[in-house]
Amino acid sequence: MLKPYFKSDDKNFYLLKGDTMALLPQFEHKFDMVFADPPYFLSNNGISIQNGKIVSVNKGKWDKSEGFDFVNNFNRKWLSLTRDKMKDDATIWISGTYHNIFSIGQILQELDFKILNVITWEKTNPPPNLSCRYFTHSSEIIIWARKKVKVPHYYNYELMKQLNGDKQMKDVWKLPAIAPWEKSCTKHPTQKPLSVLTRLILASTKPNAWILDPFTGSSTTGIAANLANRRFLGIDQEEEFLTISKNRKLEIENPKTAAIYRQKIGGFNDKKELELFLFEEPKIEYENELIF
Repeated sequence: MLKPYFKSDDKNFYLLKGDTMALLPQFEHKFDMVFADPPYFLSNNGISIQNGKIVSVNKGKWDKSEGFDFVNNFNRKWLSLTRDKMKDDATIWISGTYHNIFSIGQILQELDFKILNVITWEKTNPPPNLSCRYFTHSSEIIIWARKKVKVPHYYNYELMKQLNGDKQMKDVWKLPAIAPWEKSCTKHPTQKPLSVLTRLILASTKPNAWILDPFTGSSTTGIAANLANRRFLGIDQEEEFLTISKNRKLEIENPKTAAIYRQKIGGFNDKKELELFLFEEPKIEYENELIF
């Protein structure tokens, strides 16, 4: 039986340590939603600007490309394994850039997923382009797909419309990158902002839903899930990142801290809108616990 690296006291936040390819086949739980931020394979000795300083774009060996076939085979394997852990009406969100997203889009269709949207997350504070020879990279792509072509998925159309001035939410989201308060337990090199994860979780899940992140990093997915009254399992092989994830969960176990964070999350019309929505959201019972 698998032993969690961490299981929260409320049993709403689980972490597994190891290679997601090896761990996914070892349990039977099915999830309502998946968010995946797989390696972009852009650690190619390039440079960027961060806080006004020139920095390397290299993230680690896990982010280094070994060629086109390697990237395709990697994406095919993790997507196949993840698909097996999704309920029939579940959806998956996958974040990427041009380095990996075209491979993922092709393989999603190969595996009989139905692509629902391709979201463009426009960053309000992107790093400048150093060469001045092409456009500034100011966005990331997030593919939204459902597991089965003919099985309907859940979409909270009314909430998304409410968040967009009572107009249909478009597939371009203008949201900031992570804020300083999101780095309170130190920062992961590819950390996503809570504003992005909270929006996609609320768009595609109901209360108490189970959410999987197979490349969890510092578990922004899990923090957003728990702050929104959803449950979470994250997998990563780097203990450094799992420690950050654990500390972030312990941090929001303080109700005052959790309430402050809900008010700070971007993408809402005012500071109280998220808490009010969660209070009014109908409670739904799913499986009580993830069994390991």
